[in-house]
Amino acid sequence: MATIHPTALVDKQAELAEGVTVGPYAVIGPQVTVGARTQIGAHCVVTGHTSIGEDNRFFPFSSIGEAPQDKKYAGEPTRLVIGHRNTIREYCTLNTGTVQDKGVTTLGDDNWIMAYVHIAHDCSLGHHTTIANCTQLGGHVEIGDWVVLGGFTGIHQFCRVGAHAMCAVGTKLVQDVPPFVMAEGSPAAPRGLNTEGMKRRGFASDDINRIKRAYKILYRDGLLLEEAKLELTQLVQESGLQALKDFLSFIQTPGRGLIR
Repeated sequence: MATIHPTALVDKQAELAEGVTVGPYAVIGPQVTVGARTQIGAHCVVTGHTSIGEDNRFFPFSSIGEAPQDKKYAGEPTRLVIGHRNTIREYCTLNTGTVQDKGVTTLGDDNWIMAYVHIAHDCSLGHHTTIANCTQLGGHVEIGDWVVLGGFTGIHQFCRVGAHAMCAVGTKLVQDVPPFVMAEGSPAAPRGLNTEGMKRRGFASDDINRIKRAYKILYRDGLLLEEAKLELTQLVQESGLQALKDFLSFIQTPGRGLIR
């Protein structure tokens, strides 16, 4: 049975699983489903076609599942899908998707979302990300697994940030950041590899060295992008390393262009 504070407003059509707690003055709308043991903090508003998994924690005053900030939005039943074991701190805003894209905003598992973060319509976040205070994601942004975004990072719509990448505080992203790369500046520029993060996640030394070689090909050898892609393809064929395959695949996928 869910535990609901007497001052909370929970629509009768909302689906709350076993062990859910709803704090004082929270509001939960009719098309919301909440998984087991999730905690909805005081004054949170959860609305829209929103599906929330298990063991999440929402701190006070967050707005979850509200309509997208898109002038084209005309009330379509788009969605927000949140996975398991996420922490959403105070005053965060997560919007539903739009029909102009896939119609859903997604947040994976085990993410740490700090205060005042905005995740706009049609964004896609993977697993184990850390998004620091006041970071703002424009619409259609894609964030890979294990990404770290420093406080006050601003990301332009349609940008991609690859797995294990890291952005410093105050970074302004208007282009894509490949996997494993550290970015900093306004506009962002590459500042090396997130080697410490790779070590913490169990990457072997030889694999890290191969990724360093890939970074050198892309950013230090003075090659044009198409030339770098050819060199990286050869490196992938020689090593067979999945991380390098992911690195090359990211670069070959059309986007907003790479930070260089």
